[in-house]
Amino acid sequence: MKFIHIADVHLGAEPDAGAAYSGRRPKELWDTLEKVLGVCDREQADLLLIAGDLFHRQPLMRELKEVNYLFSELKRTNVVLIAGNHDYIRKDSYYRTFRWAENVTPLFGQSMGYVEFPELETAVYGLSYHRREIKEPLYDRCFAQGRQKYEILLAHGGDDKHIPFNREALEKSGFDYIALGHIHKPGVLEENRIIYAGALEPVDRNDTGPHGYVRGEITERGVRARWIPCAEREYIHLTIPVNEKDTSGSIKKKISESKDRCDNKNIYKITLTGVRDEDVIPDTAHMDDIGNVLEIVDETRPAFDPEQLLRENRNNLIGHFIEEFRGCREGSVEYQALCEGLEALLKNKS
Repeated sequence: MKFIHIADVHLGAEPDAGAAYSGRRPKELWDTLEKVLGVCDREQADLLLIAGDLFHRQPLMRELKEVNYLFSELKRTNVVLIAGNHDYIRKDSYYRTFRWAENVTPLFGQSMGYVEFPELETAVYGLSYHRREIKEPLYDRCFAQGRQKYEILLAHGGDDKHIPFNREALEKSGFDYIALGHIHKPGVLEENRIIYAGALEPVDRNDTGPHGYVRGEITERGVRARWIPCAEREYIHLTIPVNEKDTSGSIKKKISESKDRCDNKNIYKITLTGVRDEDVIPDTAHMDDIGNVLEIVDETRPAFDPEQLLRENRNNLIGHFIEEFRGCREGSVEYQALCEGLEALLKNKS
């Protein structure tokens, strides 16, 4: 039995993208989902398992109709999905009344439900969120019931506010495979068996690293599962070191060169570090033409000559402040405090 496991698609989100990609990113979430559905057809997957948060918020009726059409076009694959904490089933949710295609089975109950596929000798279990937070460890009391030869659990959660679970309890639950959602970074809790697929596409600037889906197969010999990257873009955090010779122009060049060494289709958060000339202030607000840079954080500090500043300010607050730190070693915590204090005092002076 072949399956594809995805989670946290977040259709309808407007991901952090910066000026370069802000218009395109919402559609790219749909495009990547369609890419995975193409994989289902090409590889003749029996099941597409969606472990929650197909949508980023309450789905609109037109969005449900669109995604249902895409699922209905699958030639062989049956779709099983649960609702997560983002697309939880409110009292007025269209999820409650929507009529899905014949090959789609939602497990939208608050308590554990299941669907059987006798032709695959497989049963899939799952429950859905009916509120944003569920603090009860619902999966710790869940066990495979032996309804079919192969049994799979769809589960969404894993932190204190979203169905926390005991890893050992999951391991002893008897399921052949546990398809996890909610945590956006892919991760393996037990090889070939208990896996977070991660978000299909990154939607937040902190969703760093590659994203994709799990391709698996269950046979008499057991389960083999492999994580496959497929996201259109990644969020990448770059640290750019700055020195006293740098100007705003040279810093901008360093950022461009660092991006070029990675991949210009990705989206970047840049952090500037190091010691700069005290007369140079990086013009981070006017570097938009670098392209696909979401944010530039300036953590540099100006290079001071404390002895010269002491001679110039011996009889004022700045001079007295420097005197308090006389003899501190460059690179020490005290020296860092000296530099930060001087920066604040000199700003006020100017």
